[in-house]
Amino acid sequence: MELNMNTLIEQLTNTVLEYGPKLIGAILVWIIGSMLIKKIIAIFNRSLDKQNTDTSLKPFLRSLVGILLKVMLAISVLGMLGVEMTSFIALLGAVGLAIGMALSGTLQNFAGGVMILIFKPFKVGDFIDAQGHKGVVKEIQIFNTILTDLDNKTIILPNGNLSTSAMVNYSTQPIRRVDFSFGIGYGDSVNKAREILNVLIKNDQRILDDPQHFIGVGSLGDSSVNLTVRVWAKGEDYWGIYFDLNENVYDAFNKEGINIPFPQMDVHLHQ
Repeated sequence: MELNMNTLIEQLTNTVLEYGPKLIGAILVWIIGSMLIKKIIAIFNRSLDKQNTDTSLKPFLRSLVGILLKVMLAISVLGMLGVEMTSFIALLGAVGLAIGMALSGTLQNFAGGVMILIFKPFKVGDFIDAQGHKGVVKEIQIFNTILTDLDNKTIILPNGNLSTSAMVNYSTQPIRRVDFSFGIGYGDSVNKAREILNVLIKNDQRILDDPQHFIGVGSLGDSSVNLTVRVWAKGEDYWGIYFDLNENVYDAFNKEGINIPFPQMDVHLHQ
């Protein structure tokens, strides 16, 4: 029993003497390597800022560089511990294939993120409508795109679906058309209502003269004559004009005696 104990202690001592320095060295390399990776990413980030790189690309490139450096560091540390890299790489390839099949949706999101950054259907700061959600693009990540909607909720959209489905970008064109429909009573003058609308449109400096605005009878409704109004403005003025003109038309029509009818029903009782 004593001989076996001595043999075990001797084997443990030899193992520690053989692998201890390697283990300590590997731990030191991992710690120093992690610190260097943080500094490299910080330098890389400053370089992107100096080169005025597209804001959409920065988070994606930072994440990609960080992942590649950490994988290289892990392979180096395993090599220091005596792991056969040929066998390890083959094993890593097999594991990667299995993980890839299990995470096909994630890889699709990664590929979608790459396609978005290459073809740039939108960029950070654009207002888009996609996947049933509207919002401002805050960040384009490797797997997801982050939006902030009009009431400041955060929306996370997978890049795979986003890159392969229909999407509306409201920020691509510098000007937009603002559409209105105003109803007036059947006994009121269309020409008078048109004159009031022309004055209101002319007085709003945000509304562009070119393209010229349009006013016409859009439809004859059940209880109103509906006037269609279309004006053009810069994208950033869209909502201001929309809300202000609605309010101004309501006040002006009331002041000038133009009725704004509402749906109503006449009921006749027969004895």
